[in-house]
Amino acid sequence: MERINIQPKFFLWAIERCGKTEDAMKSKFPKIADWLSGKLYPTLKQLEKFAAATYTPLGYFFLKEPPEDNLPIPDFRTVKGQPERPSPNLLDTVQTMQSRRGWMREFLLEEGQSPLSFIKSATLKTEPVKVAMEMRKILPLSDGWANRLYSWDEALRLLRRVIENAGVMIIINGVVGNNTHRLLDVDEFRGFALVDEYAPLVFINGRDYISAKIFTIVHELSHLWLGYEGVSNFDELQPVKTNVEEFCNKVAAEFLVPSDEFKKALGENHSENDYALFQILARRFKVSSLVVARRALDMKYINKKRFFEFYDNYAKDIKKRKPRGTGGNFWNSQTVRIGELFGSAVVQATLEGRLLYRDAYRLTGLHGKTFDNYVTQLGF
Repeated sequence: MERINIQPKFFLWAIERCGKTEDAMKSKFPKIADWLSGKLYPTLKQLEKFAAATYTPLGYFFLKEPPEDNLPIPDFRTVKGQPERPSPNLLDTVQTMQSRRGWMREFLLEEGQSPLSFIKSATLKTEPVKVAMEMRKILPLSDGWANRLYSWDEALRLLRRVIENAGVMIIINGVVGNNTHRLLDVDEFRGFALVDEYAPLVFINGRDYISAKIFTIVHELSHLWLGYEGVSNFDELQPVKTNVEEFCNKVAAEFLVPSDEFKKALGENHSENDYALFQILARRFKVSSLVVARRALDMKYINKKRFFEFYDNYAKDIKKRKPRGTGGNFWNSQTVRIGELFGSAVVQATLEGRLLYRDAYRLTGLHGKTFDNYVTQLGF
């Protein structure tokens, strides 16, 4: 039985890279200790299984040194100080979305699509209020739009629809592709934006709270207005370390909780209890009560002492709840995971004979009859 001479450091690197431990790998790979010590080498079949289990490209094991995992787009993550090495789940997700953006760009150029005027239309010197107003005009959303909706789910669906109508692909997914064993970690990232004047894309971590998804969508949309693509993981409470993230947070806050509407809402609702008041306003604007509290602090309605008193109660409440994923009806999930704008373009190109079925399968992650059923679900 031929064995492959692989240096032990590659096995250790692959295990650490995917966030697992040696003990966790023992059930699938009983000889892992021998591989790590150099006493034994794996067969090619064993190495292929190990590569798949650690989400590592097979070719990496034949390099001179383990490669450094670097995100192919700027890293704006700020919650835990210096960004840690990106996980294979994040790397694979970004690369998949880049592939979709590249294909979509070529498709739209063939269709004669004009470039989107709002991409890169703002700078860090532009007033965030002005950008937020321009966003509501482009989408378009009238004053008080969130208050007319019954739930956060409705608000999220409306945002997805109007943003895609404006030409921006929106993908919300809590796993890598359709692999429910590869969960995306909210602590690692909340979303990212890929800039393109023809095929911009916003990806949202579907494992986040729904109110957080709404804020992240607008935050990432702000990245497109600036023309700065990158991965984000922000916290409304913490001071951000880059001008880009600070700007995008301000735009998102003004877009979702406009200053004038907020002042009016404060005048219409009175409560001695900040927690109760902010819950009421959160339902009105379809954001988290934390965003409302932060707006109240920024607009000097409350001081820092009252803000952090509120935060203590909020933190206790949030620990009792669990974020919802993008599960449920399979076909509804695919519409969200693939994105209706992108999915419709792939199906159109496939039915017109401009895209091979095998390429459509690769781009959507759906194969055979599942893809055929997806086509039907989209109404083609």
